Amino acid sequence: MLNFDRNTQVVDCRLGTGHGTGGSLARAGTLSQAGQLDVVVVTMGSGRRHITKPVCEITFAIRRENVQTGVLVLYAGTGYPDSGTMGTFGIDPKEVDQINMHKLAIIHFGNVRNHFVRKAEEMFRGIDIPVIIISQALVDYEDFANVGIKTRYVKPKEEETISNGMIVDIVTGVARGEACSREKLSEIIIKTKRELGRIKE
Repeated sequence: MLNFDRNTQVVDCRLGTGHGTGGSLARAGTLSQAGQLDVVVVTMGSGRRHITKPVCEITFAIRRENVQTGVLVLYAGTGYPDSGTMGTFGIDPKEVDQINMHKLAIIHFGNVRNHFVRKAEEMFRGIDIPVIIISQALVDYEDFANVGIKTRYVKPKEEETISNGMIVDIVTGVARGEACSREKLSEIIIKTKRELGRIKE
């Protein structure tokens, strides 16, 4: 249970111990579920190249704004889709269901644009809710629309659309393994609260 000023949020910290390395609660293959299913922050996982520090800061900052926020660390999030050399990225149907339980998802990616656009393509085959993308590398809506993902501003060709989920906003310049700047945290909070407002309307 976490106290933010006069507001209390109950956070179910983990379903199980998970595997892999990482700081404190950030274990691969686990869900930290808030009392209300408003927002879920999805991270690729912990490890040498995918450090979860900015995700923890982002989650804490959003919770301070009294937004009920959970965290899902993907079990097989650190590899590359269809790669036999660096491990293979994958998302379990159970993880897709856990994302879709929420009103809004925030997905944190890294610094290799081609890699995480391919990851997003695989993830969005089952995602049915609005999504805010956070990444270290510069990326735009067209990059995602080109692989069949709906976005608020650029639409894929109808026959290429892969799911009902939609990217509604993007925040770039959030580095893996480094402290998230106040400016970026503010941008994420503003976009998250704005999108939740739209959803409620």
